Amino acid sequence: MLIGGEIILLHGDLGAGKTLFTKGIARGLGIEDTSTVVSPSFTLVNIYKARLDIVHGDLYRLDSDAVYELGLEDYMDREHVMVIEWAEKASDFFTGNVLDITIERAGETARNITLLSPHAYLDPGCSGSFSG
Repeated sequence: MLIGGEIILLHGDLGAGKTLFTKGIARGLGIEDTSTVVSPSFTLVNIYKARLDIVHGDLYRLDSDAVYELGLEDYMDREHVMVIEWAEKASDFFTGNVLDITIERAGETARNITLLSPHAYLDPGCSGSFSG
């Protein structure tokens, strides 16, 4: 369960399901109509009002220095959950309650998901696959 302050860094190729995963987070935080959750590829950052506001960023079009100009540090607090696509562009920027999630294609409708975090809310070796 997300309690606020989590920084979820999403990794995966184009079409791996990063935005779909973000829609699942939004649903879990109380957004019933997840059609409003869209990739921020061109807007760079979208904010969704939910039980905990979701700050959804996409770093695909940015170089690592440009990340510092987005103002994301203003949302690294207990009132928000941050979800960042293409996080490998600036993974050193994000500190605190970081959860790294890698999504890999395992077929046309299947994905392997690997979760990494030093925080105790994850079971050791937590990873899995899903089809949909």
